[in-house]
Amino acid sequence: MTLRIDISGLPGERVRFAASPLAELTAMLHVLAAPGHHPRHAGWAADVRAGLPPELAERLREAEFLWRSSQADFLYPARPRPTLAEELDAVDRTDDDRYVTAALVSTCGSTRGRFATASPLTDRAARERALDLAQARGARHGAFAERLLTEPAAVRARVRRTLELCAEAFFDAAWAEVAVPLATDLRVKNDLLRRQGLGAALAAVSRAVTLSGDGDVIVVDKLQDKATSADGAGVTFLPSVFADPHLVAVHAPGWQPVVQYPVPAGETGPAEPVSLDTVTLRLEALAHPVRLRLLRTLARGPHTTGELAHTWELSLPEVSRHLAVMRRAGLVTPRRHGRYVRHTLDLPGLTALGTDLLAAVLR
Repeated sequence: MTLRIDISGLPGERVRFAASPLAELTAMLHVLAAPGHHPRHAGWAADVRAGLPPELAERLREAEFLWRSSQADFLYPARPRPTLAEELDAVDRTDDDRYVTAALVSTCGSTRGRFATASPLTDRAARERALDLAQARGARHGAFAERLLTEPAAVRARVRRTLELCAEAFFDAAWAEVAVPLATDLRVKNDLLRRQGLGAALAAVSRAVTLSGDGDVIVVDKLQDKATSADGAGVTFLPSVFADPHLVAVHAPGWQPVVQYPVPAGETGPAEPVSLDTVTLRLEALAHPVRLRLLRTLARGPHTTGELAHTWELSLPEVSRHLAVMRRAGLVTPRRHGRYVRHTLDLPGLTALGTDLLAAVLR
C-alpha cells in the first residue's frame, strides 16, 4: 500500500525542501494532543501542558480535531514562509470552501474525497452529511462542525488567534531550539538534490520514500492506496523535529502535494522505518501454528531442517516450505556449517515487530 505522487514532466526546481513554522507548530500540537504517539517528546509535552494558560488549554481542546488524528491540509504550506505570521496570512487568503472542507476532513474523520463534489457551505445534502459524521464522532466534534459551517469567518479568526497564542506560550521558544537541526537537514537535502538528484535526496529523507525506476513517481510507503499529481505546481518536503514517527502527506484534490518527514534533534534520531510489505510478510509468517512451533525451537538456538522435522514430527518438505516463508519475511537466516545448514532466528527483528507494526500504522 502506497501513496504515489506523479511528478512526470515536473521541472527539477519545483521539488522543494524547506522549513515551515506552521507545519512544525502543527506537529507540536499533535504531540500535545496525542503524546502516546511521541515518547521522545513526552517530557516536553508534559512541561508545556503544565504551563498552558487555562484559556489557551480550552481553545486547544476546542479545535484539536484539526491536528489530533488527521491534520487539516491548510496547516502544511506548499510554499513555506520565514515566519508563522506570514504563513497564517497565506492561510487567510484560502477561500472558505477549501478551508472548511479541509477542516471537516479532520473534524469528521472522513476521507479527503468525501466533500470533493459539493461544498457543505452551499449544498444542503453535503452539509447534513458533514454534520452527521461530526456528531457521530462526539458532541464536541458536532459543535465545532456546526460553528464552522454557520460562521466560517468567525471560526477561522478564532483558530488563527489560537495559533498566535501558542506562539506566545511555547512555540517561539521551541522553534528557536529546532532551527539548527532543521537548517542542517535542509542543507544536506538540498545539496543532495543539486549534486546527485531527487533519488538521492529522497533516500536521505526515509526508506519509506522512494523514486520509481523511471523517475516519474514519488512513492510513499503508507497504509493507504492513493495517487495524486504534482502537476505544474510541484511538491514540497518539510523537515520536522516533532513529527516522528509520522510521515504526513497532503494529497487532497486541489492541494499541492506536501510531505512532512521527521529529522533528529540530536545525535540519536528516529529509527529508519521497516516497510509495510516487510511488516505484512512477518505477520503472515507468524499466523501459522506450525511456524510458531518452529520459531519456538529456533529461539533456543540454530537448528537444521532435519532437526526441526524430528522435533515436531514433520516431513522435511513441510519444514522446508515453512522455513522458506520465514526467510522471505526476514525472520530466519540460513547459515552453512560444513555439510549442514542451520537456521537462526532473527531475535531483534522478531522483538521489534510490535514497534514496527505500530510505526507502519502511525506513519
